[in-house]
Amino acid sequence: MEFQSSEDSVPSAFITDEQSRQLVGRPPASGAWRDGDPSGDRQFAPLPSFKTESGRELANAKLAFETWGELNSDASNAVLIMHALTGDSHVVGSASKHHPTEGWWNGMIGSGLAIDTDRFFVVAPNMLGGCQGSTGPATLDKNGREYGPRFPYLTIRDQVVSLKLLSDALSIKKWHSIIGGSMGGMHTMEFAIMFPAAVDRVAIIAAPPVATADQIALNSVQVEAIKTDPAFAEGDYYDAKAGLGPHRGLALARRMALLNYRSPHELNERFERSWQSGKSPLGDGGRFAVESYLDFHGNKFTRRFDANSYITLVNAMNSHDVGRDRGSVEAGLKQIKTKSLVVGISTDRLFPLSGQQLIADQLGGELIGGKLHVIDSEFGHDGFLIEIETVGPLLKELLNS
Repeated sequence: MEFQSSEDSVPSAFITDEQSRQLVGRPPASGAWRDGDPSGDRQFAPLPSFKTESGRELANAKLAFETWGELNSDASNAVLIMHALTGDSHVVGSASKHHPTEGWWNGMIGSGLAIDTDRFFVVAPNMLGGCQGSTGPATLDKNGREYGPRFPYLTIRDQVVSLKLLSDALSIKKWHSIIGGSMGGMHTMEFAIMFPAAVDRVAIIAAPPVATADQIALNSVQVEAIKTDPAFAEGDYYDAKAGLGPHRGLALARRMALLNYRSPHELNERFERSWQSGKSPLGDGGRFAVESYLDFHGNKFTRRFDANSYITLVNAMNSHDVGRDRGSVEAGLKQIKTKSLVVGISTDRLFPLSGQQLIADQLGGELIGGKLHVIDSEFGHDGFLIEIETVGPLLKELLNS
């Protein structure tokens, strides 16, 4: 997700002086893309008003999205890509003044690649509630003020409704495939259940069928880290000057999350007990290298993300339960009748393999390869972003099925 931008944190490595110089200057109060900023490769789809599960009406919303390839005459070659928690629509491409990070799945989508843009029309939205072009807490409301803490509570299912509205706006009645990893896998499952006639194939990668108590607990600590930052100002921080926003709380939340995205083996192997510099961390004011790694990526994150969006999206993930109002998790999964690819990561401590095994065992449709596909990776949850040479052929098999 969440994530999980491979450009942001992969691979785990010592932080160089050059990298540290990249973060000179105070972080903005919010790293959100704002109306009036250069759009870059983003396109925008206005959404009709709809009521969220909490009963709030969301009007004048929009989704930012990017596309690759061309839609064919009968709109049968469209592939929808769902991002993880802190991802966005920029799946492929370089970082620029318009896009704060390089594509989070570079090497996966393009001419002749696993998701071949010579054959498929690929669409990647920034999720509703996000902060890179889609309507979210940093968006101005009808009174010309940022929604902030007044933004509606969203569930995964609310976001899937917005994705169906995007499909309608693009005149795509049925997606050839929907592919999602981590939080995006949650959306993929719900889309297949809520709108079964609107998708032929799905790929569910490193995602759980339900947010467990353990996962909700981990999320709650991250949210509390943000909210206890005095500069959070109960969510109304957008007028704060650079350096005076809730960047400390947001960076701390990101550091906590990174520990769940990576495997203990990888961190131990890469960093061991190395120092960041010649100064000892044992009483002489120095730091262990792994501390500097977490600090760097936490601080970098604050320059491209919004604290309220982080809370909004984490709360949506907490809502995830394919069994809610459907009898049971198993009953919910049986409603997924599409061809399905299910992939898990052997070292994933955020969403362990047991969840993907349950999905694979209970799906109601054809399972690609007849089993759960396990990627043996040292990178933990982030393996689905990094192990392109292994994940790519599996996606190609699904797309060709």
